This record gives sequence, structure tokens and C-alpha cells, in this order.
Amino acid sequence: MDGELDFPLHGSSLQLVKHSGVALDYILKVKFGCVASFDGVHFENETSFSLKNKPIAPEKRCEFNISSGVTLSVWKGDLTAFPADAVVNAANGCLQHHGGLARALSDAGGPRIHQESSAYIKKHGPLTTGEAVALGAGLLQNKMIIHAVGPELSIKPTQKEVEQAGPLLKMAIRSILDIVQKHRLVNVAIPAISSGLFHYPVRECAETIVSAVKNYYESSSGQKHFPKEVCLVNHDDPTVREIERACRQMFSPHQTRSYSQATASMPSLPVQTGKIRLTLKKGNIEEQKTDVIVNTASQDRSLCIGQISKAIFRKAGPEMQKEISEAVKTNYIICTKPYGLQCKQVFHTFCPDKRSHKASAQILHASVLDCLWTAVTNKHKSIAFPAIGTGALGFSKRESAMIMLDAVAGFSHECPCDLDVHFVIYPSDYGTFQAFQEQITLSQESPSHHNFSLGQTSAAAEAEARIGSHTSRAPTPLIVLHGPTEESTREAAKWLSNHLSLSSRSVEICNNFIQHFSEKNHLQLSKMVEAGVSIEEFFVQGHACITVDSESKEDTAIAALRVEEMLCKIQEQFIDEEKYELQLLSNKEVSIRREMADLSDPMFSGRKRAFCDGGLRIIKVEKIKNPALNELFEQKTKQLQCSRIEKMFQRIPAQFCEVILNIGFHAEFAPPEDPAYGEGIYFTNTPKTAMKIWRRYDDEYLYFVEAGVLIGKSAPGERGLILPPVGQNPNIRYDSVHGGTDVAVIFSGYQALPRFIYTCRRK
Repeated sequence: MDGELDFPLHGSSLQLVKHSGVALDYILKVKFGCVASFDGVHFENETSFSLKNKPIAPEKRCEFNISSGVTLSVWKGDLTAFPADAVVNAANGCLQHHGGLARALSDAGGPRIHQESSAYIKKHGPLTTGEAVALGAGLLQNKMIIHAVGPELSIKPTQKEVEQAGPLLKMAIRSILDIVQKHRLVNVAIPAISSGLFHYPVRECAETIVSAVKNYYESSSGQKHFPKEVCLVNHDDPTVREIERACRQMFSPHQTRSYSQATASMPSLPVQTGKIRLTLKKGNIEEQKTDVIVNTASQDRSLCIGQISKAIFRKAGPEMQKEISEAVKTNYIICTKPYGLQCKQVFHTFCPDKRSHKASAQILHASVLDCLWTAVTNKHKSIAFPAIGTGALGFSKRESAMIMLDAVAGFSHECPCDLDVHFVIYPSDYGTFQAFQEQITLSQESPSHHNFSLGQTSAAAEAEARIGSHTSRAPTPLIVLHGPTEESTREAAKWLSNHLSLSSRSVEICNNFIQHFSEKNHLQLSKMVEAGVSIEEFFVQGHACITVDSESKEDTAIAALRVEEMLCKIQEQFIDEEKYELQLLSNKEVSIRREMADLSDPMFSGRKRAFCDGGLRIIKVEKIKNPALNELFEQKTKQLQCSRIEKMFQRIPAQFCEVILNIGFHAEFAPPEDPAYGEGIYFTNTPKTAMKIWRRYDDEYLYFVEAGVLIGKSAPGERGLILPPVGQNPNIRYDSVHGGTDVAVIFSGYQALPRFIYTCRRK
């Protein structure tokens, strides 16, 4: 990620974050794409709603038959909406459902879940590790929830600790299956208990659970009740993949090889991705003959620290140490001469220890990117990387592989010229070589998997930062924002400042997704009203708004965050549904490429004058490519028989920049100040007119999308139109409406194709 910013917390803002940190984290991700790390903050029981994603339709990945006749299946799905007789909750011993899956099930099932759990603990006392109990499912569609207590490990468990936890996790699975037998259930849905918040490594967790289920039914006598199906259900792809891998390895090792088996026989052939040709091979990094060799150096620049640095130093000679000691660091690397090496340059990276630096994963990712960009800028044709981070820096072999491959995959979309990238693994380091092979295999088998590492790794780093804050309080509590761009990070910080300032007892939220509130959402609002918060919904000039008011500024802020959280969930659901439809209609995977455009290009001279006339200065321009949207735009062009494509502009809020580039234009994203020409999607001929049409947005930066727009046959617009009007002659059908010569309104998002996004500031 390119943008990082510290947001200090004091007094009332700190108290608010203690209550609603998880909600803030979720909102910042959805609105601005930012990851938040909380330093020096001790979280209390949060009052915000569950932050689970919207229920997704269960997707069966595979199934296997156990000899007793029980089917074991692997699913990607949401346990709060999974159709089984019982769902299993990964609980703590006191059945306090404050986070993760437990909280999601508790929120979805209503207050009865908490009431029954509290009553059980009061009567029977806490559960011990390995125990399980069946209680009511509240509002859920299931007959019961089975609360099971798995082992809790330290943040970075040792191999011995994992081995000791194995029997306890198996005991928890047996307790669950005993309950299934006792209540004669047809099926049960079990998640990866103890992974996530309890820190059981996902791979070992998957293998333990699958073997426990298999052994339970294969060793049971025929007198017992057997369920029809045991469903292993998780909502995130990495866990689902590990569960599936464990099942295939255990049930059909001859038919389906595991990743490790598959990659063991893989030759080190180059893999082409964009203009990058990636080669994984065994060898000594200091012996490579590529144009560039990458070194991973210590923070104090001593080449005598670390195995890779020592090897390079021995072959290069003492002059390299002298140069690196005196050199000026640029971004994340220092470039030196090769001296005794057979390359043209050496790039020295300085990634911090994962255990002591909250953003180490992001820095490793950025370091690899910096090396790649510097290589092509200096017109090098090849570069060799060691496995950075797997030694003293504390990254696992898999984490290092995921982060480095993700950086290369991301760079491949923007690389302007051919580049050979070599990952060189020390010959005897089989584990690291295997980890890189597995990730390369995974990315080839799943084409959409090119962005597989940083999100998981930064999420892990973020979790560690939070948990670590309980034991080592930072001198000044703060939120560290990591965003995809400097602009997005600053927008997130401004939004945070507005919402944490507690400057007023009344907050107004304007967001047209308010119109998508469900009965459940309105029930949640009603509960806030019962708690003493005033909620008023209103609609004015095309803008849906909510006013939150309370006697306490803190209560107002907490309630406002709840509303923002609800809106983010609705937005995510809307995007998922639109992506699905877009993929269905275009028969193409929804993906975008953002390429930085050169403002000195003559094609932008007229545009720069147009923005200048609007009182704006262009900071940067990005070219947008979205094959799925392009396909539907072409279909719409043929359907309307429209040969003329207008170049038009729409000003959009920071929150919806990425959304529009993914799924196109919708009226909800950028309603005009006054929809005087209809309830459609507005465009203007110039940025100056756009500034008049969209005046409400208070972002630090101003964002404009330039689109190709199919106007077709156009009629004058009028207030309240939801479709183009029908003329007196029924054979004449209008495709759009207009407001004078400067404004066009369409009613189908596929009539416009985003081509460029401009980031501006006022002059």
C-alpha cells in the first residue's frame, strides 16, 4: 500500500475507538480501501453491530463418502445463513460472544442466543477446552447452535504448542459429533474451530478437523445414529482451500494430489504474467548472472548480518560495504555497484522484523515493487530475488512467498517492458522452495488469485498489532492508516476526524443506499430509538439522509457509526450482486486495470484547460480498463444503434471511486445536487458544469470520471422521470434526456463506459 498516516487519539476520541474500533476498521476498508492498525488501544466490549459480510449463497466445493455412509462435504458459505439442523459456534469457555463467528451468530440469532448462553454458564459453570453444548438457535433457521470450545494458542504458536493443541481440537470435534448423534441430526455445519482469533494455524487446523471426523465415523459401531452429512463450512477462500486440500489428501490421495505433491514434480519452468517472465529455481543468489541481484540487508546496513548479506559480501568484497554505508536510501532500497558479483547492480532492501514492526508485511511488499520499478527504470532486463523475510525477519516461508508473488503479480499489470524475474532459493532449503511452488501453482490454477497475499498478510499483521497493544501500550494511542494511495489515506483521515471529533449532538448522513434499508435495518434503527437516540430519515432533492441525535455526543457518534456500518454492508451486497450480473451478461470476469497516464501527452492539453476553467488543478490521471463493462457497452451501442459516443464527466465521492470502476455507473453513487431532469445517472460536458451539478461532496481531493456516453435519441428532462419519456409517436423511443446543452441523463449504467479518473485539487 502506498499511503500511510498516523491518526493520534485523545480523550473522547480514544474512548469512542475503544467502544467501536472494529466498526471503524470495517467502515474504513469499505469506504476508502484502508487497513487500520490500532496502537495503544485497549478494546472494550463493542456496541457496534456484527461486522460479518452479507450472507453468501452456500457453495459446495467437494464431497467425500466415509465408510460408514456419512458424506463429508466442504463449503464456502456463511454459517449465519447455512441450512443445516445445527451450526457450530467456535466459542470461548464462558460463552461470551464478543467477536468473530460467535458474535456474528449471536447478532443474527438475536438476544435469545446471549440469554441462553448466560443462563447455561450461570447454572453449570464455564465449559472446558474440548467441551461442547447444544443451545437454541434464536432467530436463525437452524434447530440449534452447538457451542464448542477449541484450544486457544499464542499469537505465534510453536510447533510443540500446535502438537499439544491437536488432541484438544479433536476432543472438541468428538463432542460436537456426540451431540449430533444424541439429537439424531440429519446434518451439521462445522467451521475451522480455533483458527482465526484462537491462532491455530489454518493448515494444521484443517488436517486435524478432517482426520477427527473421519476417525469418528470409521471407528463407530453400526448401533449409533449417523447423520446424512457433515458440512465443513467457512466464509473465506484461504480456509476453504485448506479444508478442501486436507480432505482430498485424506480421502483421495491417488486421484487428487495435494499442492505439495503436485508442485514436488513441477519443473522450474518460466511462468508468463503480462510482460513478466517469472522463474523459480534453486541456487546461490550471489552466483546469479542477472542484471540485478537483490540483497536483504540489516537496518544498520551491515553486510556481515544475515546469511544472504554475508554470501553477497564475501563475493562482492569490502568496497560494497563502504558504498552502502555512505549511500542515500531512495524509497525502500539502496543501489550499489556489483564489485565482485556477475550482475550490473545490487539492490539492497531493508525490511523490518515482522515481530517488532506493525507494517512489516506492507514494507516487504513495497520493497519488492520498488526493486521491480527501479530495474525497469534503469532499463535492466532481469532481476534475481532471494526469499526475503524467511530467516531472522520472522516471516513464515508461505507468507514470504505470498507477499513477494503478489507484488510481482501486481507489477505485471503495469510493467512497461519485458522483464525476467528470478526467485532463487538456496539449494538445501526445500521448505521455502516448496512454499513458493505451491503459491505459483495456486495462482495458475485460479487465474483470479493474483491478489492472494497482501490482504491476508496485512490482516494478520493488523490482528497482531491489535493483540500486541494489550501487552505493550504505545506512548500515544493512535490509528495507523494504510491506504492504496496517499489520497485515499488522507480522505480516510479526514472522515475519521469528522466522526471522532464529538463536536455535535447531531450528525447528518447523506447516502442514497439508505433507500435500500431492509426491514431488519429498520428494526436495528428502532432499537437505537428505544435506547434514547433520535433517528430521522428524510429525502430531499434526490438525496436520502438520516439525522442522528442524542443527549450525549458520544452516544450520537456511536449510533452514527452503526448507521455507517449498516450502509457499508448494503453497499457491499449491492456491489456483489452487480458484479455477478455483470459477469453473467458479459461472460467475462470483472476486473480492472488502472494505468497512470502521462499528463504531458498532447491528448490531455484540452482537458487540462477544461479543468483549469473549472478552477481545478489535475494531480494525476489514471486510464481505466474493464473488459466486462466494455463488452456490455459495445452491446448497448449495437442495441441503441448509436454510432456517436460523447466524452462526458461525472464528479464522484471518494467512497465510490473504486466501485464505479468495477461495476460502472449507478444513480446511487453520484446523485446531483438537484435532480431537476429525472432520477437517472447524470453527466456533464465540462468539469466546470460538474462542479455546479455536484456541490455537496466535502472530500479533500476532487474526483472526476471521464466516460464515453451513449446519448442516442434525447428528450428534454423533467423532475421525477425514472425512464426516458415516450414521444407522441410511439415508434420514437428516447434513449436519454438532457438539461440544456451541458447535462445528459441516462437510465442504464451500461450506456456509459469509464475511461479515465482524474484526481484534482482546487486551484
